[in-house]
Amino acid sequence: MISTNNRALLDMPIKDFIISSEKVAHVQSGNNAEHALLVLTKTGYSSIPVLDVKYRLKGLLSTKMITESILGLERIEYEKLAEIRVDDVMNHDVAYLKITDTFRRALDLVINHAFLCVIDEEGTFVGIMTRRIILKQLKKYMYQQN
Repeated sequence: MISTNNRALLDMPIKDFIISSEKVAHVQSGNNAEHALLVLTKTGYSSIPVLDVKYRLKGLLSTKMITESILGLERIEYEKLAEIRVDDVMNHDVAYLKITDTFRRALDLVINHAFLCVIDEEGTFVGIMTRRIILKQLKKYMYQQN
């Protein structure tokens, strides 16, 4: 059984814990893989959100997805990078949060993801919620209870 104090944390809205979209590296679905690989490399992130021209979330892209797309039978085919579109190699099926979701939903989803994209009612990307943020909030809340 969940105590009243724990329920308060779990029912808390996530909007106060989001890293805003302006601070999050992303690529657009029409970009080529070369541009996307540059963004991933320069930021040091293992994966980033993919947005359309209206900033709606379309998926996630990782360095591994790009690398696998240029692996030939005997060599890495770097020349393909300019031809491959992000949309062709990204993961379209991604877990995400809605801006109206609770901490409980974020906690359930973040178990299998380092970060979760957050969208508004129209599907527009508003930011991310990281596993680090969730763990910090849990730690803070747990120590306050003692």
